[in-house]
Amino acid sequence: MTEQVMNYETVMILNTKVGDEAIQALVEKFKNLISENGTLENVEDWGRRRLAYPIQDETEGYYTLMTFSSKADFPAELDRIYKITDGVLRSMIIRK
Repeated sequence: MTEQVMNYETVMILNTKVGDEAIQALVEKFKNLISENGTLENVEDWGRRRLAYPIQDETEGYYTLMTFSSKADFPAELDRIYKITDGVLRSMIIRK
């Protein structure tokens, strides 16, 4: 029995204090990670935005939305990697 491929969206908010080069490197890291474990369909860089409330004393974050499809076990691993990666303030993964 093969695992079913599902569609997902993920939004990550990166800390702007790490600098523009580090932000782009993090976005590339996650784009590559998703591509290796599924099919990356769309990436939208929303850029710097003011946060609704401070997160870790930060008032601004760099937002990126990615749409992808993968097997059902990958989003849990992606979430784990988000949590242990320095520079990621918040992340969310939803099944479409």
